[in-house]
Amino acid sequence: LVGNEAKKMLVEQPQNTIYSVKRLMGKSYTDVKQYAGFFGYKIIDDDTESLVKIKVNDRFYTPIELSALILTELKNRAEQALQQTVSKAVITVPAYFNDAQRQATRDAGKLAGLDVLRIVNEPTAASLAYGIGLNPDDERTIAVYDLGGGTFDISVLRIENGIFEVLSTNGDTFLGGDDFDRVIMNHWLQEHGLTPETLHHNISLGQQLRLLAEEAKMALSATQTWQGNAGNLHY
Repeated sequence: LVGNEAKKMLVEQPQNTIYSVKRLMGKSYTDVKQYAGFFGYKIIDDDTESLVKIKVNDRFYTPIELSALILTELKNRAEQALQQTVSKAVITVPAYFNDAQRQATRDAGKLAGLDVLRIVNEPTAASLAYGIGLNPDDERTIAVYDLGGGTFDISVLRIENGIFEVLSTNGDTFLGGDDFDRVIMNHWLQEHGLTPETLHHNISLGQQLRLLAEEAKMALSATQTWQGNAGNLHY
């Protein structure tokens, strides 16, 4: 199951429902061990120098394999919408992605049955989507910020003669929508005299709170107050 269908399983099967896998692309356990408690699923650490793996039931998956499942689903949806076969793709990645992360993304695309024509920086893709740089005479310096589910990035680009050059980029791979949810969760826990460690012993409750926090965050984008139904929590 991929997407919203999979999301429904977060509470029922938290150990087997994977999210935010992009954060693990091209990473070793050493790179992410300080964030291991953030995930409801098991990240294995038997070999800290190799690429991280995720345990689901009795099988171990790499982030590449899991990303390939997502890309396969996107490929299928695109084919249904276009009523034709999709075999080639351009995939965007954060500007700060290193060679290992870019190669992992390319490998995921290949595993999904796609011929990955190019890996493009996300700020470059955003600029093109807004029509910036399409005119060969366009010369300017622009800043693009990207607030996503897992990251908050800013990139400064120089565009000249149709060429995009990333002058500087910075960001935090653990400062995004998921992290806002976590701050809301921690606020609720603190209000009840609990700590985040409490949820390590009750993963299902943690995921219920995470979904409730996401609901609150989305509602507060448009309103000043929000009241959820905590009575639906099961623990």
